[in-house]
Amino acid sequence: MTAGQKKVFIVDDDTFLLDMYSLKFSQSGYTVESALGPEAALEKLKSGYTPEVMLLDVVMPTMNGFELLEKMRAEHFAENAIKIILSNRGQQSDIARGEELGAAGYIVKANSTPAEVVARVEEILAGKK
Repeated sequence: MTAGQKKVFIVDDDTFLLDMYSLKFSQSGYTVESALGPEAALEKLKSGYTPEVMLLDVVMPTMNGFELLEKMRAEHFAENAIKIILSNRGQQSDIARGEELGAAGYIVKANSTPAEVVARVEEILAGKK
């Protein structure tokens, strides 16, 4: 499947980062939707939106990315989506928690340019973890 056929859903509480990653993925041929925070993400998922790929921040107010993954699992939202954590937190315990909750990958924002994030997502999609 090519990038142009992939629907990417980016969830973060930082408007600048949402805009930056949305632009980079769009320029790479992806169809991009974004949500400013976990509540907006849940509303979009409840309305029937089904992305192929989700990029989730961990540190967000009211509900962190791990809690969002748990809620999505409990309510059967985006069950077939490939979930990838995109966070500034890179502790091994966070990476392990993401894996436990079904994340296919974990990208540390501070260690990656937007182009590297797109490349890493493409590696994950190709099964090259």
